Amino acid sequence: MIRVALIDDQALMRAGFRALLDAEEGIEVVGEAADGEQGVDLVRARVPDIALVDVQMPVMTGIEATRRIAADPRLSGVRVVMLTNYGLDEYVFEALRAGASGFLLKDTEPADLLQAIEVVTRGEALLSPSVTRTLIGEFVARPPDRARAPGLECLTRREREVTALAARGLTNEEIAAHMVISPFTAKTHVSRAMTKLGARDRAQLVVFAYESGLVTARGQGEWRYGEG
Repeated sequence: MIRVALIDDQALMRAGFRALLDAEEGIEVVGEAADGEQGVDLVRARVPDIALVDVQMPVMTGIEATRRIAADPRLSGVRVVMLTNYGLDEYVFEALRAGASGFLLKDTEPADLLQAIEVVTRGEALLSPSVTRTLIGEFVARPPDRARAPGLECLTRREREVTALAARGLTNEEIAAHMVISPFTAKTHVSRAMTKLGARDRAQLVVFAYESGLVTARGQGEWRYGEG
């Protein structure tokens, strides 16, 4: 049973999500909250598998709520999926930085929402390679924010390389082909890098790679990998 918490200030939106999820076998809605502060309290009390969190809410924003959930070691198994009306914008990037495992548009198709919940429950980031590349295109022009990013010294050279490739949107199979290693070895390097950096999932590697300066863009479709 996948346990889901709904955190959104729009009652109609919550009702719509609840109706959809309650009708699905294997999913249970464990509670609702109308603002970020209530949402954090709800997640702490019920410890769901997935929290669907609106980006913009009164009292406490969804981003701050996500940050508090991600920072609580008791909630390490909770995965936050942000809900947004705006697509890939500044809010989404801040949400990923705060610890979200991905995002969904509020007008997403019901089947896509159900699939997204399954994907995140498996521990995967809700960022397909194509979406990751779009995210990169939106935000890569900004200068690195090394003050936010952990140091690169904890990563081996191989781990830096796979982190950079993951940040460019490559799958484990594509990373393996690029580095001439097995997919299992590529997955191992990615997992170790995530562990060392304290990244909750692959989405966090994208944020880290650009904020640290590990990967930058020199022009349209042209990338530079460096030591940060």
